[in-house]
Amino acid sequence: MKPPRVLVVDDEPGIRSSLVGVLGDEGFDAVAVESGEACIDELARQNYRVVLLDIWLPGMDGMDVLARIQEMPFPDRPMVVMISGHGTIETAVRATKLGAFDFLEKPLTIQKVTVVVKNAIAQHRLEVENQLLREARGDKSPQIIGESVPMKALRQQLSLMAGTNGRVLIYGESGTGKELVAHAIHAMSPRADSPFVEVNCAAIPEELIESELFGHRKGSFTGAREDKVGKFQKADSGTLFLDEVGDMSLKTQAKVLRALEEQRFEPVGAPESIQVDVRVIAATNKHLEEEIERGNFREDLFYRLNVIPFYVPPLRERIEDVPLLAEHFLKEFTSAYGRKPKELTPEAVAILKDYSWPGNVRELRNLMERIVIMCPQVRIDARHIPLNASKRAPAERPLEVSGSLQEVREAAEREYIMRKLEEAKGNVSRTAELLGLERSNLYRKMKALGITPKEQIG
Repeated sequence: MKPPRVLVVDDEPGIRSSLVGVLGDEGFDAVAVESGEACIDELARQNYRVVLLDIWLPGMDGMDVLARIQEMPFPDRPMVVMISGHGTIETAVRATKLGAFDFLEKPLTIQKVTVVVKNAIAQHRLEVENQLLREARGDKSPQIIGESVPMKALRQQLSLMAGTNGRVLIYGESGTGKELVAHAIHAMSPRADSPFVEVNCAAIPEELIESELFGHRKGSFTGAREDKVGKFQKADSGTLFLDEVGDMSLKTQAKVLRALEEQRFEPVGAPESIQVDVRVIAATNKHLEEEIERGNFREDLFYRLNVIPFYVPPLRERIEDVPLLAEHFLKEFTSAYGRKPKELTPEAVAILKDYSWPGNVRELRNLMERIVIMCPQVRIDARHIPLNASKRAPAERPLEVSGSLQEVREAAEREYIMRKLEEAKGNVSRTAELLGLERSNLYRKMKALGITPKEQIG
């Protein structure tokens, strides 16, 4: 197996020689050139995985070279790591917007260079694999799979609002696919060609989340050895997805609120503010109204985020979608792992539909991946489905399906709204949020469907 090729572009002979030696010792096939023009010529001659590119070059400077590289078709386009002896946060941001993978300041260290190059190669490999997988599946945008009433309603809601800049708050249990919905909103929006940046608010320690969101300046706190560009800035002109937003501290919530209101913020330790244009999509598995009552979430931030509410139902509420999802995941993983296509027997489908899916779509996806890996059989029957029999799905009330198409549609809508009313304990405002409707629209819908106040609490 050939070692990954790395191209070093720097006008200082000492730096070129040092980097080629260090990268060669680490097992890379390193080549060095002294100018931007020579870099473009070399990339036209053969493929490289990574380019270490100095910003300050005679003739064509590093930024111009970076822009030229981004015009190359993927996967021939290498990952670019910019290098500068006197870089600024503004330069780093500009390089990132132009498509640079990372930004290194001189003086360089062996450890810093090798770690960044290895990360860049891993990212290049991942992007190639993802592109091949998407091409194999024919994917054009994130797929919202399901033919149940709530999923059809969700797709309809997506088509109505994705083209706007309205902030979105996505509700749903863990594993229901909130992140997929956020990706779909971005992909269908006018910002689709701009960055989609994710932040898992629950996974970042409290002492680091402010720096993660807004960035920091070198020396602003212990351990801040260099400038850092925050997620808000990386998402400029695009979409910022705040996953598990209910886990942010009140202090961080206050700063996020200000950033939303002004589209402006200050990096930690910076004397000046930075203006951005960011659409924010947030998601939570918590009842934020209850968190507000407990004093854990700011009411003003809630109303800023909750412009367009989305509710992603748990899998147990759309059990009829399980066979479609299972088939989709089987195709995905048999293609990814190079296995023969598999099919589920009717008995296997019955077991899948008779399960309550506490882990939701994520649990189903993991199960299908395990089956593809562990089961050589083409036909997957009941004995290949390792599910806990104690977690059977609760019996659903039968739905009358006779009559005209309009009558069946109204019966399905009435059944679903009644179920949501029961879940919200008769609270119409909460039910409207779960359904992604305005309260007045829900009242009109209830009246049209003959749902009386007595039925709301019964």
